[in-house]
Amino acid sequence: MATNNQSVASSDVKVDKTCSLPEAFPFPFQPYSIQEDFMKNLYTALDAGKIGIFESPTGTGKSLSLICGALTWLRDYEEKQRQEVEAILEAQNDQQQQSASGNKSTGSSVATPDWVLEFDEKKAAKERALKMKDEQDQILKREAKLEEIRNNLKQKQFKRKRSSHSDDVNQDENDNTMKETKSSDPSLEDEDDDDDKLVVEDYHSDDEASKCDDDDSKEKEDEPHVTKIYYCSRTHSQLSQFVHEIQKSPYSETTRVVALGSRQNLCINETVKKLKSLSLVNDRCLEMQKNKKEPKKDQLQKKAKKQKIPSTGCPYYNQNNMDMYKDSVAAQIHDMEQLLTRGKELKACPYYSTRYAIPGAQVVVLPYNTLLHKSTREACGIHLEGNVVIIDEAHNLVETISNVYSVEVNGAQLCRAHSQLSQYMEKYRSRLKAKNLMYIKQIVQVLASWIRCLGGRIGCAPDTQKTGPASSKLFTINDFLFTTQMDNINLFKLQKYCERSHISRKLNGFVEKYQPPMVKIQEPEEPQQTGMTRFLQEISKKTSEKKEEPQVLEKIDDEYQAFSSPLLHIEGFLLALTNADKDGRVVISKQDFLSQSRLKFLLLNPAVHFQDVIKEARAVIVAGGTMQPVDEFKHQLLYCAGVQEDRIAEFSCGHVIPPDQLLPIALTTGPSGVDFNFTYQSRDTPKMMDEVGRVLVNVSNVVPGGVVIFFPSYDYEKLIYSHWEKTGVIARLGMKKKVFREPRKANQVDFMLGQYTSIIEKACSGGVQSGGMNGAILLCVVGGKMSEGINFSDNLGRCIVMVGLPFANIKSPELKEKMDYLNATMPSSNGKTPGQIHYENLCMKAVNQSIGRAIRHKGDYATILLLDSRYARSSIQSKLPGWIARRLQTIQKFGPAFGAIRKFFVERRPTSSKADTS
Repeated sequence: MATNNQSVASSDVKVDKTCSLPEAFPFPFQPYSIQEDFMKNLYTALDAGKIGIFESPTGTGKSLSLICGALTWLRDYEEKQRQEVEAILEAQNDQQQQSASGNKSTGSSVATPDWVLEFDEKKAAKERALKMKDEQDQILKREAKLEEIRNNLKQKQFKRKRSSHSDDVNQDENDNTMKETKSSDPSLEDEDDDDDKLVVEDYHSDDEASKCDDDDSKEKEDEPHVTKIYYCSRTHSQLSQFVHEIQKSPYSETTRVVALGSRQNLCINETVKKLKSLSLVNDRCLEMQKNKKEPKKDQLQKKAKKQKIPSTGCPYYNQNNMDMYKDSVAAQIHDMEQLLTRGKELKACPYYSTRYAIPGAQVVVLPYNTLLHKSTREACGIHLEGNVVIIDEAHNLVETISNVYSVEVNGAQLCRAHSQLSQYMEKYRSRLKAKNLMYIKQIVQVLASWIRCLGGRIGCAPDTQKTGPASSKLFTINDFLFTTQMDNINLFKLQKYCERSHISRKLNGFVEKYQPPMVKIQEPEEPQQTGMTRFLQEISKKTSEKKEEPQVLEKIDDEYQAFSSPLLHIEGFLLALTNADKDGRVVISKQDFLSQSRLKFLLLNPAVHFQDVIKEARAVIVAGGTMQPVDEFKHQLLYCAGVQEDRIAEFSCGHVIPPDQLLPIALTTGPSGVDFNFTYQSRDTPKMMDEVGRVLVNVSNVVPGGVVIFFPSYDYEKLIYSHWEKTGVIARLGMKKKVFREPRKANQVDFMLGQYTSIIEKACSGGVQSGGMNGAILLCVVGGKMSEGINFSDNLGRCIVMVGLPFANIKSPELKEKMDYLNATMPSSNGKTPGQIHYENLCMKAVNQSIGRAIRHKGDYATILLLDSRYARSSIQSKLPGWIARRLQTIQKFGPAFGAIRKFFVERRPTSSKADTS
């Protein structure tokens, strides 16, 4: 049954409190009843400016319901806006006619002071109406232009010969590269001219905005923003899938959709794409963009030098081409791959073109970080005022926001930044203004204090400095500032300087040009030693080098292979320290070497950053397949952000499958009567691992297709697999099913899944043969690569097995601090502290995501096996998704459970119905 909080209440957004639902929602096929309920509740929530929490299990058409429900509301809202503008203009014309006739009849009547006020009100109303009318006219003109583009696209089918253009671009890039190579020995004048670009511009006032920011804002404000829907999800693949759903919807021909991505995903310049680091890609892109604009500013001064200095601007950053690209994207929906292809065809940058297309777009598709991180949001020109925000896959939204604003820096990064910035300051000391020099000295001082708090020394290579035994200490922000002696530095001014002066970008250019080495301070001479002592020390040194060298050198290669500056990343840590003292903590984690030691900022209160989204947006919808438990979400994100209960709308629906197509079982004991208690103390025992093996061997005999097993951690999966190899369980499993393991490396996942799918398809295509293979078994890890985003539909996941409860490490200082914070700020519930509730919720959200991999459509069927006696507790079962909890059977002994599983699949054999009738 669908449930919804229908009470409409006042909020910060002006909304129509009488919502009239449309008679029908356009849909590509006849929607299920739960989809209709979903769209109706979504429409009501958007119209009333609510904060909606929507839960719809995977496989129930959630994406299409979101699209059709939200776009139907947007269509109706735009029509209402148009009618309101026409009504206001018509009323204005009537008032003007009445006032004109009144003036003629009254003649020289005496004016009253009220008339002045009335005149001002009428004038302001007229100006507002005219502005709205101008915006409507611009929208209509743009629609006509886009319709013409759409018609041209349909006629020509876009089969143009663009190979010559791409060859020209590549030739231009090669020419630029050749010119740069040839000019490797520039004159002193040219070198000084290049250094001008590396020196920080004059910084006069802490309150003065930079010219660059003003230029960017002017570019973004050229076009009025229309009311739009911002849709965000976790990964680019999920965003592309959502775009494909829009293309299949009835709104595909009339909706302007723009998909945003990072430079790393949207760059088409081969010279920039070769850079592996995201920060390098960003810095190189900004540098090339600035070089493209540079000649326009200093055209007169550098006229004589233009022939000597090559143009290193990006050939794809062309305004005319990007305007064509922007119109093309608005006229026809493109996913990520199509955006790249279109950019190469038009020789236009997809990254900047899509950003310029935001104002006129009706739907903007973007990743989590772009929407949730305020500075990134502002840099992309995303305006939330009066618009709708939809956050999909929001089951981990609390943790996601905390991770977005949590920053970690290591000792190697701090040492590199300190060394590079010190050399930058010494080289350009005579050319830096006093205020620039003061702030750069402060940054160097801050870096030095952070290195010392990790136990390191200034000027020495971080991979050779030992910082003592491993330890972790946790501080409040204020305590950390006092400990590092930074309490006398104004972090807000320092952070603003870093942001406006672009010091990190200048430093990166300096490092790329000069590639400065690490500064090394001369160590004091060691006292003279006898020959025998030196000989013994050399032997022990060689022995220790053989043991330690591979581990350390591997770290060094990763850290120093690219000449870049980590200062931009460190600025993120500096910004994090400007949070309120109660909202965050700093962890000082010392390891064996300084390069491995780390400083980490933990955000404890994600509501402080989410409240901007809630206040600015007209309505916010958070949706997911499993949003349980909802209470924690409301307490930690909504109530803490000042949201009243009457502004929250909740909707939850069941699954589209009939009840008999899912068999979830909570099993408390194994085949030999061993109690399933997978606590940290007992799960490693051979008796427990043997019992799990017996369950899987029996299940594999009766379950066709794929069996997916989730373990609490990679370490436990490795331990139990090794034990099963020794005891012969793997060999016994292999007689019926091919055994696969989840790979640790992401680039191996697709290959493994391909093999897993192939084995199952071969086994199931010809039916189950006696004594032969009947499918495959996949060993996975909760929270790993298989627990989210992978669909084990149909034969790929006929049985999902959850081994134990994946509770986090209670001894983790980060988790302990989070629990202490919740205990201090949140009320207790049902005799449990908020910290305990949070600890359980983290576990159950991971469980829900893993077991939700099965049942992907209406005709699918599967069984879910929960192996742990704790799954019999009502407190645990209440946190399972409703559509699973309602069908869950708690069975004490293995025999009845095995019989139920066997009967479940026998009834679904293709030949069973024929055998029964005969």
